Amino acid sequence: MRSLQFHPNELLLIYFDPTSNTSKQTRAYARSISNNVNEINLANVRFTTTLWKEVVNLLNLRPKDLLDKSNPAYQAKVRGNTFTMSGWLEVLTNNPHFLKAPIAVYHNRAILCQKPTDILRLEVNSIGSFKVPPHLRPRTVS
Repeated sequence: MRSLQFHPNELLLIYFDPTSNTSKQTRAYARSISNNVNEINLANVRFTTTLWKEVVNLLNLRPKDLLDKSNPAYQAKVRGNTFTMSGWLEVLTNNPHFLKAPIAVYHNRAILCQKPTDILRLEVNSIGSFKVPPHLRPRTVS
């Protein structure tokens, strides 16, 4: 697996379930704001604990914060356990289906996209290679 070094104008979108409404809508927003979207479907690509640690650090969250605690498998396997940082990273690595929302990464910033519009907080529109759809342009008041 490659490290998270990628083209400077690339928006990286990490998700597990491409059929979920949140993933579909977040992917649509990503494509509307960036010409260069690299999608990583965790159902097909395995992240290492090292990559997860990079993502968690960019998010400034704990690995546990990325997990869907309502998932029945989470309830059965993980609930009530106390893990170290390495342990939580192992949980993410071995159970990517526990990821509660897509993650967008751009220019060493990351956002957990619990709502599809959260991706807009990455402020990619200030870069010339990105498209700014009319409905996302700031309004000017005369």
